[in-house]
Order: sequence, then C-alpha cells, then structure tokens
Amino acid sequence: MTTLSRGLRLHLLLTDLGFLAYWTATAFAWLPSSLLFKDYHDPMMVAWNVSFAPLDLLASVFGLVAVAGAARGLRAWPRFALVSLVLTACAGLMAIAFWTLRRDFDPTWWLPNLYLLLWPLRYLPALLRGQDATGIARPPLASPSRLSSLGACLCGRA
Repeated sequence: MTTLSRGLRLHLLLTDLGFLAYWTATAFAWLPSSLLFKDYHDPMMVAWNVSFAPLDLLASVFGLVAVAGAARGLRAWPRFALVSLVLTACAGLMAIAFWTLRRDFDPTWWLPNLYLLLWPLRYLPALLRGQDATGIARPPLASPSRLSSLGACLCGRA
C-alpha cells in the first residue's frame, strides 16, 4: 500500500480548503474591497471569475477524496490526486494567462495563482511514474501498454 506524503497532503488540504473558502466568500460577498481585482464588478469580469468555480470545486472534491481515501487505505487515492493536481494547475495557468493578456500584474492575484500553477508540478511526475512523492512504487497510471491501448481505442483500431 502506498502512503500520501505529508507535503502532498498539506498542499491538497491548503488548496482545496482554500478553494472552498474563496468560493464561499465570493458567494456571500465577504471579500474586502481592498482585495478585489481590477474591474471586479464588471459583468464580463464576474462571468470570467465565476467560470472558474466548476474547475476549482472539482479540483477540491478530487483532492479531498484523495486525502480521505489515502487515510482509509483506498488504493485509488493517487488517481484522485492526479485529477485534482491537473485541474489545480490548469486553474492557475488560465488565471495567469488572463492577467498577462490584460497586462494586469497585481501580486494579490498573481501570487495565489502562481502557487496554483506551480505546486502541482512538484508531485505530478511521481504520480505519473507510479510513485507517490515519497518514492514508494506502485502500478503506473500511464504505462506504455495502457497508452497504446488507449490510442488504438481512440483511433478505432480496438
């Protein structure tokens, strides 16, 4: 049985509980105006911001299931962690790309989104290689035979 490393567990909990806190604060308008990004109340910016909710909330669900599953000995916890990390990194990348296109470099929003983009990169290679971040081996999620089977299936050769 593999174990969830302390670092990965900490990052998952911090990020996933942070996502839940952010969306709760957003839903109830609890964020102080000093922390709001530029044009926060513009309808287009509201739509852009809210478009991240499904991505962030799915990342949270998968991440919290991974943490709970690892604590209960669920062998599939790395798959849940992998999905959570990919969704988290995508959310960070999309936000950073947007702020870059707008030429808006506010550290209040850049730093959290850089964190969302970068921390998953520390753990993704080990999860894909079939290890947790402690280096404990387990069956890989993306073995060559699985990838060729997937390719054959997608190309209609299966």
